[in-house]
Amino acid sequence: MTSPAAEGSPRRSRAPLAITVAIVAGLAVAFFLFAGLYTDVLWYDQLGFLNVLTTQWAAGVVLFFTGFLAMALPVWLGIQIAYRSRPVYAKLNSQLDRYQQVIEPLRRLAMYGIPALLGLFAGVSSSSRWQTSLMWLNRTPSGKTDPQFGFDISFYLFDLPFYHALLGFASAVVLVSGILAVATSYLYGAMRVSGREVLISKSARVQIAVTASIYLLLQAASIWLDQYSTVTDNNGLITGAGYTDVNATIPGRAILAGIATVVAVLFIVTAVVGRWRLPVVGTVLLIVSSLLIGSLYPWVVQRFQVDPSAKSLEAPYIQRNIDLTRDAYGVAGVEEIPYNATTNAEPGALRADAKTTANIRILDPAIVSDSFAQLEQFRQYYQFPQDLDVDRYLIDGKSQDTVVAVRDLRLSGLGDAQTWVNKTIVYTHGYGVVAAYGNQRSADGQPVFLESGIPTTGALGDFEPRVYFGEDSPLYSVVGAPDGAKPVELDYPSGGDGEQQTYTTFSGEGGPKLDNVFKKLIYALKFQSEQIFLSDSVNDNSQILYDRSPLDRVQKVAPYLTLDSDIYPSVVDGRIVWIVDGYTTSENYPYSTKVSMSETITDTETATQPFAVDQVNYVRNSVKATVDAYDGKVTLYSWDDEDPLLKTWQKIFPSALKPMSDMSGALMSHVRYPADLFKMQRAVLGQYHVTDPGSFYSKDDAWTTPNDPTLPSTTATLQPPYYLTMQMPGQDQPSFSLYSTFIPDQKGETSRNVLTGYLAVDADAGAKDGKRADDYGKLRLLTLPKDDTVPGPGQVQNQFNSDPSVSATLNLLKQGQSKVRNGNLLTLPVGGGLLYVQPVFVQSTGNTSYPLLQKVLVAFGDQIAFQDTLDQALDVLFGGDSGAQAGDTATPNGAGTTTPVAPGTGTGAGAPSTGDPATDAKVKSLLNIAKQALADKQAALAAGNWAAYGVADAKLAETLSAMITLLNG
Repeated sequence: MTSPAAEGSPRRSRAPLAITVAIVAGLAVAFFLFAGLYTDVLWYDQLGFLNVLTTQWAAGVVLFFTGFLAMALPVWLGIQIAYRSRPVYAKLNSQLDRYQQVIEPLRRLAMYGIPALLGLFAGVSSSSRWQTSLMWLNRTPSGKTDPQFGFDISFYLFDLPFYHALLGFASAVVLVSGILAVATSYLYGAMRVSGREVLISKSARVQIAVTASIYLLLQAASIWLDQYSTVTDNNGLITGAGYTDVNATIPGRAILAGIATVVAVLFIVTAVVGRWRLPVVGTVLLIVSSLLIGSLYPWVVQRFQVDPSAKSLEAPYIQRNIDLTRDAYGVAGVEEIPYNATTNAEPGALRADAKTTANIRILDPAIVSDSFAQLEQFRQYYQFPQDLDVDRYLIDGKSQDTVVAVRDLRLSGLGDAQTWVNKTIVYTHGYGVVAAYGNQRSADGQPVFLESGIPTTGALGDFEPRVYFGEDSPLYSVVGAPDGAKPVELDYPSGGDGEQQTYTTFSGEGGPKLDNVFKKLIYALKFQSEQIFLSDSVNDNSQILYDRSPLDRVQKVAPYLTLDSDIYPSVVDGRIVWIVDGYTTSENYPYSTKVSMSETITDTETATQPFAVDQVNYVRNSVKATVDAYDGKVTLYSWDDEDPLLKTWQKIFPSALKPMSDMSGALMSHVRYPADLFKMQRAVLGQYHVTDPGSFYSKDDAWTTPNDPTLPSTTATLQPPYYLTMQMPGQDQPSFSLYSTFIPDQKGETSRNVLTGYLAVDADAGAKDGKRADDYGKLRLLTLPKDDTVPGPGQVQNQFNSDPSVSATLNLLKQGQSKVRNGNLLTLPVGGGLLYVQPVFVQSTGNTSYPLLQKVLVAFGDQIAFQDTLDQALDVLFGGDSGAQAGDTATPNGAGTTTPVAPGTGTGAGAPSTGDPATDAKVKSLLNIAKQALADKQAALAAGNWAAYGVADAKLAETLSAMITLLNG
């Protein structure tokens, strides 16, 4: 027979093993956590922003322990008081007795475990509010006051959110503490239910009454603060306190706060005298008062006083909403210019706008990515983004709009060669910037590059072409080698001395060094790759580059910023830098209407973006950031020194931002007005261009941004704004600008697609002295007469699509294996009216095909022209005397085949009747020959047979010349 001792020995022998396993598992988890934290330290330290990380950690730790103690101590104290003051000889019923028997063995654990667990949750919640807390501690006055209470705006930006959070947390602590105290008192007999009567001991009565009193005092303070929240709440008509709020809601909340304070005092009285009637009656009175004063009375005022006379009674509050909304979004200074746009294209009408028309961008950055790829990609492991960027460079002393892109790395192009060494050690970076003239195309429709090739050459001078930090860089790369070692990083696919490839070694400071075994180990854990630890390619000179996206890098070093979705590369001072716009935002600006950032910025070029705070009613482009494409260096520049939010963050992170004066002149010349901010401003101005309260109330002049006309009508996606160099009315010379158009906003109805407004902003920050241009950010709004019928983008696109002559030519272009792609429809305020320009691209359907710019559509009023070049189209539209030289070919105003317009026709295609049957027959015969020549031209284009393409092009030109001669008699 086995003895009890023998039976227990296996269990005792397994206990140390279990403890050992638990300890090892705990140490492993702790090491993984430590590795993650330590790699963060290395990354921030290498970048020079370690104080940003440590400040967050310090704030988070302090708030965690503050929240932990603020929750755990009151809960523990409440339970302890309830337990220690329990009746020692209380007679319990059988049910409670059973509960005690179950709980008693765990009582000590519960008394400490429950407060600790609740404190843990409270600590985590508190630490997540580190931004709110630090902003309150470092708050900065704005110098502006709200019109209702006369407080500085900073009270709503910093103080009110903090006080609400603090009161909410305190209320939760008191409520949880009170509930657990009541439960403890009931469990141990301090509270008993006898029939319809609740018997409470004196100690429990005092504890419960005092807790209730504290809770009500907190609610009184919260109700009092709710007065001020009315200026940031939406009341249905506007954001902010309206007539009902000012005359009923706000006074009512002050009264309710006073009643709650009185009831809190009554609970203290109960704690002393022991009678519950007064606080119970007071609580009922508070509930009834909240219904009568807080809900019913405001409803009566709104229903019977405001609604019948809302337009007059709400007028002063609507005016507040208009003024502060325009101020919050930075549109208060918009210059409104009445524009009586003509719709008649008169000869010579464009003479005064020759500089503008010469800079019209006919290269669509959303279409020509495939052209860049086919002409400049060179290898399958390179790539260009789908949507290219628009920048400007000084070429031969003149500012030139350009379409630019970085040749980034694409590891998926390696195919079967995607080994760890190739992906991490060899293929580490992209190479070069490719830039094309925005207003030019070659004779066959290709982009005309001003910077191209590998190695890169062109008009941008000498610069570091390697791109280790880009939008599509690998997850991580290991770079660097010992001095004198043979380079192993592929630089570019060509070389000298018979070599097919050139290699390089990274020589910058781009990431943490892997100069010891411990660092290799923690990064092997971080990226779950043992190769980092074991590979002989990783040496003491190696650096590991990660978090390489410019947006990610800026967001990590400036967590308080909301970043623009459209970053762009520029060649500045011999380096490729990514320029990133950062915003400070708030949802607490008084009387300002909230907009959804994600919805507002979404259009055909920008997908919906996730934002930590999506509903905002205040925005400033407060920071310009750059990220060096070679070594990943991040530099933050203070751009708006008057922004109270930025001033506050500068106090929190005093060394993170540099002053704007530190920007070089070269960098300043490439800084531009950000697109996402402009989209928010145009959304606001659609309603808030109206400054008269009566008109605003009636919504009789509301505007909206038109949908992108190049998409199917079933696709309701906003037309994006476009960057163009142009001269707006009120300007002395053209400037790099960002613009958008407006049409009537008729919700629920078919909107009239006529232009009502045209918004543009001076987007060029660079001045000759290297300082920010005075007119940078100047908003100009052209307002068209309400009875005018200037066609909007949708109408113009419909005219293009439905014109018989245009359709006939496009159908010819679509023959064979080709497709026609309409480029961006641009709108320019020139010639006393609005000129529309749309490039037309033709692309075959082969795998190596790319779009070629073959035609240009233009419209002015109800007149349109369709030609091979913009110059020719403008000459046709304005009677051959446009006075403008668009320069849209590589040889300005030269190359290209013309599709002429016969006298009396409105477009650049078609063969009109002459009235002579014989002549008409010859014209028809020539037209058939022209169609065949055009078909041959497209077939040659699709096949890449440029010799045949030239023959067909010459045949087409010869035939059209004969047609012109015949028509002219």
